[in-house]
Order: sequence, then structure tokens, then C-alpha cells
Amino acid sequence: MAEIFISYASATVDRAKQIADALRALGYGVWRDDELPAHRAYGEVIEERLRSAKAVVVIWSASAVKSQWVRAEADLAREAGKLVQLRIDGALLPLPFNQIQCADLTDWSGDADAPGWRKVTASIAELFSGKSLLAEVLEPASTSPPQAPTKPSLAVLPFANLSGEADQEYFADGMLVEIVAALSRIKSIFVIASGSSLTFKNKGLTPQDVARQLGVRYILEGSIRKAGGRVRIVVQLVDAHAGTQIWTHRFEDTLDDIFALQDRVALNTAATIEPAVREADARRSSARPTEIMGSYDLFLRALAMMRTYTGPNMFEVLGLVERAIKLDPNFGAALAVCARCHYLIVLYGWSDDSDHHRSQALEMGHRAIRAASDDAFVLSHVAALIAYLERDVAAALDMVDRALVFNPGSSMAFLMSGAVRVLTAELDLAMEHLSTSQRLDPVGPDRAARLVFMAMVRFQQRRFADAVALGKELSQYLENPTGCAILAASYGHLGQSSAGQDALAHYKRLTPQSLDAYARLVWQRTDQLKLFTDGIALLQIATA
Repeated sequence: MAEIFISYASATVDRAKQIADALRALGYGVWRDDELPAHRAYGEVIEERLRSAKAVVVIWSASAVKSQWVRAEADLAREAGKLVQLRIDGALLPLPFNQIQCADLTDWSGDADAPGWRKVTASIAELFSGKSLLAEVLEPASTSPPQAPTKPSLAVLPFANLSGEADQEYFADGMLVEIVAALSRIKSIFVIASGSSLTFKNKGLTPQDVARQLGVRYILEGSIRKAGGRVRIVVQLVDAHAGTQIWTHRFEDTLDDIFALQDRVALNTAATIEPAVREADARRSSARPTEIMGSYDLFLRALAMMRTYTGPNMFEVLGLVERAIKLDPNFGAALAVCARCHYLIVLYGWSDDSDHHRSQALEMGHRAIRAASDDAFVLSHVAALIAYLERDVAAALDMVDRALVFNPGSSMAFLMSGAVRVLTAELDLAMEHLSTSQRLDPVGPDRAARLVFMAMVRFQQRRFADAVALGKELSQYLENPTGCAILAASYGHLGQSSAGQDALAHYKRLTPQSLDAYARLVWQRTDQLKLFTDGIALLQIATA
């Protein structure tokens, strides 16, 4: 059988051997550099083996990132279209490899069913089969389009070169590859590989034609026009089934650094598409009958309802996600939403059995991580409850940092990173990440959650007037108990007792949770708790 080439740093030889042995157990021929013959130049042998292999497995680690050999081997594999990446520690991948999917085997102990290992073996199997997705779609014996994935599905069409210059074709094609790479990091979206997308170049097919052939619902198309030293890139996302436009944007810049421009367009496009697609699917799901629904539809309904932050709705959310999990026990995103729902019930005292909901929040959160440890959405949602309920802030920080590595364009990852860093009093960084989340998704449904944590940051910074302004803005979106609590304490410090008492009364209408119990859940540091309780005490003194 053709060989798999293993690329790794010498410091991780034991992990490389473990991975090689596991692949051999599956029947593959594997080659590592410990098999170098004594009579030949090692560089010559490595290049020969590298070029003849059908798959090149690169094991990224902190030492591998610094290794010129590993980078060179990975680059050759990438250019040959046979790169399979995995990481065994928290090292950040170098460019351009951080734009390509990478399986997480950080805690892998040899479990054949681990999500990261399944991803590795699936990629290798596809490379060994020698059959592209497009070949399967256009198989002559098949008369029906491929079955649509259960999650949102998308293809990126080759960008139209409107410059009239043939030498700009490479830039247009590179733009497609970069956007597909960025989108592929988002685990909640099924994205057709760039190789299949480029096959449709100059074929004159409509987005509807391509969507039917590839079995996807959404199509991203765009155009590039160069004029002088500037370039204009227009992208638009369409629902090919409904024939409607969901989102469009125009980028303009100089051509001084085309690679930086490609990165910026790809990252911004990916960051915007994820919430746009999810909301489009949610709207469509809400119009369907409620009795016969799949796991993903149930998840979408739950996600939309959870953002209302009301007790009665939270129990409806639990019913929806529990049905979704029953249909798909390994649905990581549904498990994460279920965990967060239990957490909110504990936080706001919406149940007399808070111990049950606390244990369920943590159990579902850990199940979500086991099911989807490389999903930025899952990591982000679980991080908050690990920080606030389990009080393992170090683990929560690791989760949000990993989420940002997996999807650096995720507004949710930046939002939850800011939320966790409120606890560590990294207030400037927390506000920076919350502001980045706002820029990535300025009008999405998570705006209210951002306002809550922004208000918490400003309160901690003793910028009480700013905290009040954010709390008032939040009230325009929804009635949130945390917003009311922050308003009350901020008004106390500002000496505005009447407004503070109104906010306090509003808090009590929204939740039966005592303010003291709530404060001890939210403010873990002694100085944080004292600042909050002092603000509430000032209200009581003023009205005594």
C-alpha cells in the first residue's frame, strides 16, 4: 500500500510513533525519518519519500512550529494537495497553515472514536481514494443531486475578474482559496473544498445550477476589479434555493500587500457569513411545523429562544435541545446550548432545584467539549459556565483562546473571551475583545450579551456613567437581570438613588434570585464583589 509520510519535530518523537502505529493498525504503510538508510543523503531520501507519499501527516507542536524542516515539508505537502494537519499541544500554527483545517489531538490517548482522530483518518481516506467530491457529484451513474448536509451548506464560486487583465486571474483564484480556508474553520458550516469550486470557473453556470450539482443551499460569489493601484472586491451571499440575497459587502484597498488584503477579506467574510447563515436557517426553521423536525432545526429554535433571557422561555429551550440531543447524542452545539441554558437557570434562580441544574450544566458542558473539542461555538459557550459555575477560570481561558485559534473570525469567541476576562480583571483586554466581537457582528442577536459584559467592564473600571449608558442601551433590546443589577449598583455609586431603586425593583420583577446570591455567582474576586455590594449599600443608605 502507498505510504503516509509523517512530519514532526524530534522533541515529539513518542507522539509521532504513537500516531504512526495507529495508522499502521488501520492497514496503511507509514514512513518516518527513523527509517533513513545509512548509505544515502538524508535530504534526498526525505524529499523522495515526501513526494511519493499519498498523504503527508504534519504533527504540529511548539517545537514543530520553530522547525524549518517541518515547515518545508508541510509547504510541499500543501502545494501537492496532500496535507493532513494535526496539533498535539496549544501551539499557534504559522501562516499559511493556520488557514487550513487542523485536527486537535492535544489530549488524544489512542481512542479510535475521538473526533480529532476521526477527522485525521477521514482526510487520509479521501486522499487515498483519489476521488474528489466533484467526481462523486458528477458520477454518470448518479441521476440525483447529493443529499444535503444536516448543517448549513455553502460553496464559493470563482470570483469574476472584471479588470480585463489575465494576470489578475491568480489573484481572483487566490481570493476563493483563502475564503474557503477561512470558512472551513467554522465547524457549524459545511463548505465545499476550493478545488471543487474552481472546477466551475468559466462554465457559465448560475448559482442555482452549482447549488444543485454540489448539494448546497448557499452560494458565495464575488467580483474583483483593479484600477490603477487599487482594487475593489464585491462579495454577496445568496440562498440559491430561495433565489434571495442574504448579505453583500464591498472591500476597497491598495494592492501594496495582496496577501494581507486576501487575509482581511477572507476573515471578514467568514466572520459575517456564520451568523448570517445561522439566522437565515433559523427564520426558515421557525416557519416549519414543530412536530416533525430534525435535530438541527430543534437546535436553531432553542438558540433563538435562549436569547430572550426569560425564565419560562428557558424551560422551553431545555425541551427543544433535549429533543435535539436525543436525536443526535453527539451534537456538540446542542449540548453546549443545553449547558448554557441550565447555567442561566442557576444564575437567575428560575428553579427551586438549583443543584440539579448546576450539575446538568457542567455535565452537558463537558459532554459538548468531548463531542466537539475543535468547534469555536462549543468552546465559547462552555467556557463561560466553566468560569462562572465550575470556577475553573484557567480552563475557561484555555477554551476561549483555543476557540480564537480555531476560528479567529468568530464574534462569539471574542464575546466569550471578553466575558471570561471580566473575572480575571483583564479589563482592557476584555473590552478590546468585546469591541472586536461587536465589529465582527454589529447588528446580530448577540449584541445584547455584549452590552451586558461591556457594562460589567465599565463598572469594574469605576466608569459608572458609562456603565449606566450601556445598561440603558441594553434595555432597548431585552429586559436582562444582570443589566438591571449593574444599573442599580452604578446608580448607587453615582448617588442617583431614585433611578437605582427603580433598577433594583426591575431586577426583582425579572428574577427571584436574591441580589446577594446573584452577586456571589457573578463576582468571584473580593474587590469585584465589594465594589458591587458597596453600590447597592449606597442605595439603601440613601433611602433609609
